[in-house]
Amino acid sequence: MTHSFDGQTVLITGAAGNLGRAAAQAFAARGARLALVHRDTARLASIFGAESERQQFVAADLLDAAATQAAVDAVLARQGRIDVLCNLAGGFGMGTPVHATEARTWEQMFGLNMRTVLHMAQAVVPGMLARGRGKVVNVGAFSAQRGLAQMGAYIAAKSAVIRLTESMAAELRGGGINVNCVLPTIIDTPENRAAMPDADPGQWVAPADLAEVLVFLASDAARAVHGAALPVTGLS
Repeated sequence: MTHSFDGQTVLITGAAGNLGRAAAQAFAARGARLALVHRDTARLASIFGAESERQQFVAADLLDAAATQAAVDAVLARQGRIDVLCNLAGGFGMGTPVHATEARTWEQMFGLNMRTVLHMAQAVVPGMLARGRGKVVNVGAFSAQRGLAQMGAYIAAKSAVIRLTESMAAELRGGGINVNCVLPTIIDTPENRAAMPDADPGQWVAPADLAEVLVFLASDAARAVHGAALPVTGLS
């Protein structure tokens, strides 16, 4: 099924990452105008080329609520609206049991994975409510459905993303806004292949395939879907 985003502005955080690139390509192919967010616009330019009428680069530290609001204001000043928010920024960490995990690791996992979502929601959702429509798609993790050893901080943070998604969906569905999230397993990236050379990447999720699920949840085809945490586990 082809989903059209002609005339719509899609804001993507973590746009310089592997999933961000795939998502940008998928939405652009369907006619969307892109607002691509990363800490460094030079990095975005090295990946996507020059800014244009259809793609805007915005630098922001999403751990800073004021900086996040400023980034969203810059998008609204140029685009006039944000139709779709894809919260793809995040981070992974593991290796220590809960009792031995340092405070900075907890702060980092919750900052990268949960606070970035919260700050973007605070900045973007009021405009969607004013317009009476919008789509928000977050990224949880398949592993966050239950606890696992040596992954407590990461799983707790991604579990929080799922609960935030459900709460936002319950709050916003009456305002014409759909909020959902995806729960991918390991994403097939060069970094993950290097970190796990003995694993079988054929069992992982290709960024392009995950991007197609993001597109679906952001489309009008998913207008009846609210608060879903959709597992995306690969082809086999």
